[in-house]
Amino acid sequence: MTSSSERPGVAWPALLVLALGAIAIVYAVAPELPREVPGLASGMLGAAALIASLALFARAKRPNAWRSTRSLALALLALAVVGGLFVQHDVVGAEVRAPYDVAFVLTAILFLAPAAIEYREHLRASDRRELVADAALIAVAVGSALYLYLRQPGADAAQAVSSAVAASIVAAGLAAYGALVLWLPSPPHLAQLVGVAGLAAGTTLFAQDWVNGAYRPGDAGVALPLTLSPLVLALAASLIPRHDQERVRTSPARYGRAALTTLSVATACAGVALVAWGQTATQVDVTHARVLIGLLAGAIALRILVNQVRATQATREVQEALAQKEVALRETDRALERLRRANETLRESEERLRTVFEAAVDGIVELDEDDVIIRANEAFCRMVELPQATVEGQPWSALAAAVDADESFATLPQTGQGTLRREGQPIYLESRISSIPSDPPRRLLLVRDVTASRVADQTIRSLFKFLQDRDEDRTRIMRRTNAAIEAERNRIARDLHDGPVQGVSAASLSLEAVLLMLKAGDVEAGIEILSKVRRELSEEADNLRRLMAGLRPPLLEERGLLPALRETLDKWGRDNGVGTEFVAMGTAEIPSDLETLAYRVVQEALSNAAKHAHASRVTLTVEIAGGQLRVEVQDDGVGFDASKAREYLQMGRVGLASMRERVELANGTFMVHSNPGRGTTVMATFPLEAVPAPREFSTSEA
Repeated sequence: MTSSSERPGVAWPALLVLALGAIAIVYAVAPELPREVPGLASGMLGAAALIASLALFARAKRPNAWRSTRSLALALLALAVVGGLFVQHDVVGAEVRAPYDVAFVLTAILFLAPAAIEYREHLRASDRRELVADAALIAVAVGSALYLYLRQPGADAAQAVSSAVAASIVAAGLAAYGALVLWLPSPPHLAQLVGVAGLAAGTTLFAQDWVNGAYRPGDAGVALPLTLSPLVLALAASLIPRHDQERVRTSPARYGRAALTTLSVATACAGVALVAWGQTATQVDVTHARVLIGLLAGAIALRILVNQVRATQATREVQEALAQKEVALRETDRALERLRRANETLRESEERLRTVFEAAVDGIVELDEDDVIIRANEAFCRMVELPQATVEGQPWSALAAAVDADESFATLPQTGQGTLRREGQPIYLESRISSIPSDPPRRLLLVRDVTASRVADQTIRSLFKFLQDRDEDRTRIMRRTNAAIEAERNRIARDLHDGPVQGVSAASLSLEAVLLMLKAGDVEAGIEILSKVRRELSEEADNLRRLMAGLRPPLLEERGLLPALRETLDKWGRDNGVGTEFVAMGTAEIPSDLETLAYRVVQEALSNAAKHAHASRVTLTVEIAGGQLRVEVQDDGVGFDASKAREYLQMGRVGLASMRERVELANGTFMVHSNPGRGTTVMATFPLEAVPAPREFSTSEA
């Protein structure tokens, strides 16, 4: 809620207007009445001053009141007291002027207090000194002139004192408020000057009669200015709000300083001239002239002193300002140098960042909050195969529509996964996005081509699957090979048991029978049985040789790998009715184990050709070169689909898989080339320093 002190009211302004109207009506309707009724004029003065004082006290409580309102109220209250004193004077009468002169001086001092408040509020200290000096010089000059005007030749001391008091009061009030108006011509100051000027005019007219003993109470020319001025001053203070302190302080009148100084000097010169004229015309005696000239000289000296102090202070301030300017310039130079270095560092940093941005292998894209591409580096533009000028400035959705990509590329900033297509091949992309703290917000998208790693991952997966399949195949081969080895051992055991073992056992029994016959003397029968035993042992020896030939061909032991392979190929061709060709290139010493392994590979290849190829011609090539042994069996048979080799293994046909396993265990390479209707080529390559693991082939499986 708003307090009563803050609410604008109309009671006091209306009362002031009513009082003004009442006084004007009294002097207009009955101008003789104030002179005829003793104390009436002074009473109206006291009442008007009291009403104005109360109105100003009420106004001082308002927030927009003048700063000097309370001091003005006290001065008007003192004027009301003076009016009361003169009521007594008008009614009773008095010959002594001194008490009234003291009251005038005290009242004048109170009227100067508001001016001092305005000076302190609106002027800087340095300006205040100049203003007071100019006002003092004007007051002395005007006061001297008024003193000469009010004092009559031959006046006594009391009249001289009264003249001096009146002249000082009027001159001080006019100079103080006039200087303030010249310096800061604001509405409140103009209103104060008008009120004080009215009081000064009335005081001057009153003093003219008071000093000369011709005072007549109720004279309209004296009473009206003194009575109406307080009311006008209070009305102005009630209606005009306080001025803007800061604006007035920093914005004085453009020509106020010059006008005030000129006026002070002019009035001082006029005062000196007036005193000199008065002395020349015998209007002023020498003593008074000396006193007045001394006052004027003192005021001028004070003004000069203030001006000198001001000039000295200004010079010092200028010097300090220049020194500060030099310091500021040096600081500015250093700051500019630091700024230049900082700018250079920033430029170099920006260049480095731009270089890093453009030279980055990964794609870098800056997006705004609407997914519009602000900028993109060359790496990203190469990914999408579009020029940089085309990429920058368009939304991501438009870019996704412009490139050859699947639907995942449109959501790459959100999902982090996307795929492009280049020449029909997929290009796999991964992205990471981060926020850039800026206004407006930005986002940085890091795009990486992971095609190589994706392909490598797929390759690793394929290799892993291949190794798993090979492991499964090896397991099957091991099982089949172990079964074949066990079957071969059983066969050998049966052959040994049914053949050589039985023959040796029979020969042993026959030898025991021969021994008995020889002991009995039947030599001819013994010799016949020995002949039979010899034939049986010879047959069993042949059987053992055939059994051993199945384990290691005798030709390898007797003649070496090449002759053994040539003879084996010729015998195989004759047995199967197939034309054969043997090609041998190069010679070198071949380890016996490697000879056996190569021989078994050729045996297995020829066995498969006999079973499945239906060939008309088979060529066996043996090449020894570069520290390697290469055997190759090529037929022109029906061929088969080589990609189904694993299916054949799963069906139990382990011939090819066994050959591959055995060759790879010897650090060799094994290859089969075949197509349906185009024959088959089986090729095995062995390093000559290889030491193959001992394992037997079973030629019973294809």
